[in-house]
Amino acid sequence: MRAIVSVSDKAGVTDFAKGLSQLGFELFSTGGTKKALVEAQVPAKSVSEITGFPEILNGRVKTLHPMVHGGILARRDLPSHMEELAKNNMETIDLVAVNLYPFVQTVAKEGVALEEALENIDIGGPTMIRAAAKNFPSVIVVVDPADYTLVLEKLKQGGIDLTERKRLAQKAFQHVAIYDTAISQYLRQDTEGLPEEMTVALKRRYGLRYGENPHQQAGFYAELSVGGKKPTGITWAEQLWGKELSFNNILDADAAWGVVTDFAAPTVAVIKHTNPCGLASYDDITEAYRRAFSGDAVAAFGGIVASNRAVTLAMAEAMKPVFYEIVIAPEYQPEALELLKKKKNLRILVAELPPGYGKAEPAYLDFRRVKGGFLVQTSDSLPEGSVTLKTVTKRKPTQAEVDDLLFAWRAVKHVKSNAILLVRNKTLLGMGAGQPSRIVSAQIAKEKAGDKTGGSVLASDAMFPFPDVVEAAAVTGVTAIIQPGGSIRDEESIKASDRYNIAMVFTGVRHFRH
Repeated sequence: MRAIVSVSDKAGVTDFAKGLSQLGFELFSTGGTKKALVEAQVPAKSVSEITGFPEILNGRVKTLHPMVHGGILARRDLPSHMEELAKNNMETIDLVAVNLYPFVQTVAKEGVALEEALENIDIGGPTMIRAAAKNFPSVIVVVDPADYTLVLEKLKQGGIDLTERKRLAQKAFQHVAIYDTAISQYLRQDTEGLPEEMTVALKRRYGLRYGENPHQQAGFYAELSVGGKKPTGITWAEQLWGKELSFNNILDADAAWGVVTDFAAPTVAVIKHTNPCGLASYDDITEAYRRAFSGDAVAAFGGIVASNRAVTLAMAEAMKPVFYEIVIAPEYQPEALELLKKKKNLRILVAELPPGYGKAEPAYLDFRRVKGGFLVQTSDSLPEGSVTLKTVTKRKPTQAEVDDLLFAWRAVKHVKSNAILLVRNKTLLGMGAGQPSRIVSAQIAKEKAGDKTGGSVLASDAMFPFPDVVEAAAVTGVTAIIQPGGSIRDEESIKASDRYNIAMVFTGVRHFRH
C-alpha cells in the first residue's frame, strides 16, 4: 500500500504518518511535509521517486505527473486499468492526505502583493484531492486533520467502508470548492457589479440546539473573508458569559450590533425581534441607555442591549432591574462585567467595532434566501452625510430639528417596512414597523410614544402615497418630517405640512427593509 502525505496544515500529521507506516503504508511526500516526517523519524520518500522526475519551476510542478495520477485514478475493478498500470510500470496509490497552500491566510494579510497571492494558489494539491475523491471506492482521501484518528482506527479494524469513503470524498470536494471560492472572491474584489456566476464559502462555527422553532435543525456558519478584510460583527463575537446562543438570539444580536455601529456618537439600542424598540445617542453612555430604555420599557423586557462604547459600572447598574437576553459591547469595565455576570440568564458578548463604524459601513453583498434561489444585492451602506436634505415646505427645519431628523433617518433603515419613527433629542420615542399600511405604523408609533411626542420629528423609510401620515403627525405634535419623496401625490403631503407648519425634507433615498 502506498500513500501520499503532503499538507499545508501540519497539525497531527507526524502521528498520522507514523500510524500509516506502522500499518504497512509506503509514504511519499514533498517539501516541508517530508522534512517534518523525516525529523520525526517517520520513513518517507520523495514524490520524485514515484515520478522519476525532479521538482521544477520552484516547486510549481511536483505531483502533476501520470505516475502519480495514474496510480490514484486507476479503477481497481477494471482489468484494463490494472493492465495499463502494469504495462507502464505504475503502482497504485491507496491513500492521499493533502490540504492546500494557505491562500486565505496569505491574502488576509494587509498589503499583500498580487505576486505573493498568486504563488499561494495551489495547483497540484487540488488536482490530487479531486483525483482521489473521484476514485473514492479505491482511494482514501483525507483533507481534514480531524479525520486522522478515525482513519487510523478504521484501518486498524480492517478497512474503511464505502459509506465512510464517500463522506471523506464529499469533504474533499467541499475543501477544494471553498478554496476555489476564496481565490475567485480575491480576484473579484476590485470588480464592480454582480458576477454572472457566484459561489459562497461557509464554514460552520458551531451547531445550534434548533432553529427558529424546536422542530427545525440549525447551525451557525461564517462566511469566508479574503482580501485583507478583518472579519467583525456578531459572527466573530466572543461570548464572555451565559448559556449558548440560539438561532433567534443570533438574528437579534446581529440586528442590534448593526444599529449601534451605524452611529459614530455614543449610542445604545434595545432590540426586540430584530427591530429597535429603544435607541438613543448621548455623550454619557449610561444616559444613552436610560433614554433608549425609555423608548419602550415594556418591550425591552427579554430584549437585547447593544452599545457602541464600553459598558460602564453605572450602565450595568442601570440595566440591573431589567431581564435581558443579551448585552453586546466592544468592551466592559471589569466591575461592570462582574455585576452583569450575576445575572445567570444573561449572555454577554464582546464584539469588535467594524472599520469606519458610524461613518460608512463597509459594503458587502446581502443574500436573501427564496425557495430555489437567492436574491443578491449590495448592502444599504450609505456614508453618513451622503444624503442631501431638500426642504420642500415653506418652513425650514431648525438646526435642532435637522440633528434629530438625521438621527431618525439613520435609525429608520434598521426598522422593518413600513417603518415610522418618532424621535426627539436623538432618542427614539415610538416606532411602528412591518405593517401593511404606513398610517397604521404611524398610529403604533404614536401609541408607543404616549405623551412624549410634542416637539418630535418623524421619519418614514419610504414616500407618502397619501397625506394621512402628515395629518396624523400634526395631531401627534410632530414639528418636522423626513422622508424620501417621489410620490405622484407629494404635493398633497407638502400642502398638508404647510397647513400645520411642519417642516418637511426629502432625501431622494429610501430605506426599505423587508
